[in-house]
Amino acid sequence: MNSKFNELRDKYLEIIYRKYDISYDEEYMSIKYTFEIPNLKVFEPTISILKKDICNNNIDNNLLNSMVFRIGLIELISYYKCVCPKNIVLEAGYLEEDEKEWFKKLYLNGLSEFFYVNNIKVDNDIFEFINKGKKIDSFNIDYSGSGNLIPIGGGKDSIVTLELLKNYDNKCFAINPKQVHLDCCEEVELYSVKRTIDKNLLELNEKGFLNGHTPFSALVAFVSYLVAYLTNRKYIVLSNEGSANEETVIGTNVNHQYSKTYEFENDFYNYTKKHFKIDIKYFSLLRPIKEIQIAYLFSKYTKYHKVFRSCNLGSKKSPWEWCCNCPKCLFVYIILACFLEKDKMIEIFGEDLLDRKDLEEYFLELIGQKDTKPFECIGTIDEVKFAMNKISGRYDSYLVKLYKDNYYEDVNIELDKFYYENNVIDEYLDVLKKEISRAK
Repeated sequence: MNSKFNELRDKYLEIIYRKYDISYDEEYMSIKYTFEIPNLKVFEPTISILKKDICNNNIDNNLLNSMVFRIGLIELISYYKCVCPKNIVLEAGYLEEDEKEWFKKLYLNGLSEFFYVNNIKVDNDIFEFINKGKKIDSFNIDYSGSGNLIPIGGGKDSIVTLELLKNYDNKCFAINPKQVHLDCCEEVELYSVKRTIDKNLLELNEKGFLNGHTPFSALVAFVSYLVAYLTNRKYIVLSNEGSANEETVIGTNVNHQYSKTYEFENDFYNYTKKHFKIDIKYFSLLRPIKEIQIAYLFSKYTKYHKVFRSCNLGSKKSPWEWCCNCPKCLFVYIILACFLEKDKMIEIFGEDLLDRKDLEEYFLELIGQKDTKPFECIGTIDEVKFAMNKISGRYDSYLVKLYKDNYYEDVNIELDKFYYENNVIDEYLDVLKKEISRAK
């Protein structure tokens, strides 16, 4: 057990969700949250939405407050994790007992990587939500939206979703978008949300307080729901594939991608239906298929091959680049190389990543030769093996030879098949079926 974890929990017993404030100026609707760890720091992160994008003229203030309060519970995760206190005190609002269990499940599963990496053993009693705020008044409103809100990440998955649904009424959505997001959207309007992280948290991170991965996709879920409501959208169409369901630490429930799983998708949809009571449906168009199938579809959208970016390390550079030194870059290279020739891959990445001996450890993680997969948003072990089998006859690179000589395994994936349960509406499911059937 991490001794620092116990030390911090004994010293800092609670984090308090003090309040949230909604304000308006000429340009933005702004939300400021106030969290406090007594005797340590006050945190005031913000979220801002452009007023020009808000086209719902019948906004219900009780529903708005209900959404904003719960977004704060997701923002709180980043601040909770620095000391992992035993109590989360809610002065800004109130949670019913079933909601407490819902958010506790999200915290525990969404922070599973954080707990694993920091050697923290947890159980259901690791923390409790303590109500000290008032319930938000009930609401029952008539809402009728139309069209899609498509969150854009900059990678191949959301591009595939946009291409599949290009004949529909689409708007895009991103938090703190970069030029890559704009390039991926092309002529589709992008709703941009500005998010700030309080500098006090960054200072604590530098001082060695607990730090690690948080379920960012859960924040995307709640903020996209708010944006969909403010802009009269009917569907929030994600681009999370079925492969996200596979655990990162083999044989455990530790999953880097928990808030991209089908389990979370169902939990979130059921939660919003019960507690927000409006007809906005949240689902992933790509849920029925695997990462390798998405790579097949994306390989045909050549106009995006120089535009898209997935590297998290490279996202910290300006402009966003492929770092070519991380497991995410190697994974994307492998599954695309399954369908593209080496010269095309080198055009995208600048070099042949399969010829990099220094990436061998990452490669062994990707093919399941280590206790964990890389802590990245990547596909399954079988998909990597399937791709390597297809690559083996066309590439003579170092990692290809290593795989053929030592780790080859016959893996079959039918590229025209649906593999996973899903919540996709029938009309859009038919579009995906038609496109994926061409892989046969």
